[in-house]
Amino acid sequence: MCGIVGLFLKDPSLEPQLGALLSDMLITMTDRGPDSAGIAIYGGAASGKAKVTIQSAKPEVDFDGLAEALTQAGIPASLTVKSTHAVIDCDADKLGAVRETLASLRPDVRIMGSGESVEIYKETGLPKDVVARFDVRAMSGTHGIGHTRMATESAVTTLGAHPFSTGADQCLVHNGSLSNHNNLRRELVREGMRFETQNDSEVAAAYLTAEMAKGKDLGEALTGALDDLDGFFTFVVGTKSGFGVVRDPIACKPAVMAETDRYVAFGSEYRALVNLPGIEEARVWEPEPATVYFWDHEKAA
Repeated sequence: MCGIVGLFLKDPSLEPQLGALLSDMLITMTDRGPDSAGIAIYGGAASGKAKVTIQSAKPEVDFDGLAEALTQAGIPASLTVKSTHAVIDCDADKLGAVRETLASLRPDVRIMGSGESVEIYKETGLPKDVVARFDVRAMSGTHGIGHTRMATESAVTTLGAHPFSTGADQCLVHNGSLSNHNNLRRELVREGMRFETQNDSEVAAAYLTAEMAKGKDLGEALTGALDDLDGFFTFVVGTKSGFGVVRDPIACKPAVMAETDRYVAFGSEYRALVNLPGIEEARVWEPEPATVYFWDHEKAA
């Protein structure tokens, strides 16, 4: 089951509305998967800066004094707490050091995502409660993706929720099931990838990260997924500047897209898109099987 949404803004005047638009789209998909939900917002950071989104089951303990502890460890940082999550702002060249130091200072903290642009928030519960908990409606940005989950292959946990992020400014949401994920996981581990869950969607995210690390852009990595991933799937993927969609060759999972001169939107069902501005003038279509759709702000420029 599961419900996926995505929104890539072409018109900068819409950027202050990204969180509100994406939240409404996700909430509309609630009945496709009510056990957990997540959202990724790409909004950028100041030049030379980056951010790390973290999560804790004991935020009042793990987040207390964390910014000061990182600074004392030689990593100047600030911390913005949002319920069970927090965003660490640091110098871009300190991302690796933040990860290593967190493992020592706060071993129970989990990293949801990191990079110059992305923030990721996900928890168990209904989409309306998740977006309210993190005040997603108030967030601005250039593009974002969201997912509401019906767990079929792993437990209902925060880490099992989507999006999955396995590389800087990269994340993925998935509807479907992969049949060769265990073999692929072993191959990726040998290549140095690390995994937090047994979810097949995390393997798909790691595959794309590994392919882009070889020099491919998102569109090229998604094209490779059609040959290397076996199963039925719809992926919506975000990178620092890009937004991509691909369905497997059978394309049994529902999907619809819309494009205007102001945005590109994706929803598991058309009803997720009906409140977008100018939707009545959009080109609306069902993404073709085994076809990659890819937009990139940097290439558009």
